[in-house]
Amino acid sequence: MTTLHEFSATTIDGREQDLAAYGGQVVLVVNTASQCGFTPQYRGLQDLQERFGERGFTVLGFPCDQFGGQEPGTDDEIAAFCDRTFGVTFPLFAKVDVNGANAHPLFDHLRARTGGLLGSRIKWNFTKFLVGRDGTVLRRYAPTTRPERIAGDVEAALSA
Repeated sequence: MTTLHEFSATTIDGREQDLAAYGGQVVLVVNTASQCGFTPQYRGLQDLQERFGERGFTVLGFPCDQFGGQEPGTDDEIAAFCDRTFGVTFPLFAKVDVNGANAHPLFDHLRARTGGLLGSRIKWNFTKFLVGRDGTVLRRYAPTTRPERIAGDVEAALSA
């Protein structure tokens, strides 16, 4: 598989979602966690969604419990936390692994297309992948990269 649009994932409410539904949009894929030092980035991700959503941009949040057990809740608990604490309106998906033998195929693909300080391995929560309208990976961002610092790249991708 060569683009985001060739994958599917289970939504946080248990429905299978074909990611081809995001064809023609610029997408930011993020592995998230509710009890991480980077969890306040949800606010910045929501701000990006609100700022660029009407222009064909969306954030896709994938909760992951592989890093320090920082996403221990059920999918229902995660959804409620994101809504209550950050007013998240962008799509959230069921908890996934992003590394290892049980990694979601989408994250295998994203990792294979981009390197990081530790090679292709995702090193922590809130690693971000910017995907162009054609479904190809444009850029990878470290967990420490705050969402507001990505706004210029989102703008450029939307204008391309």
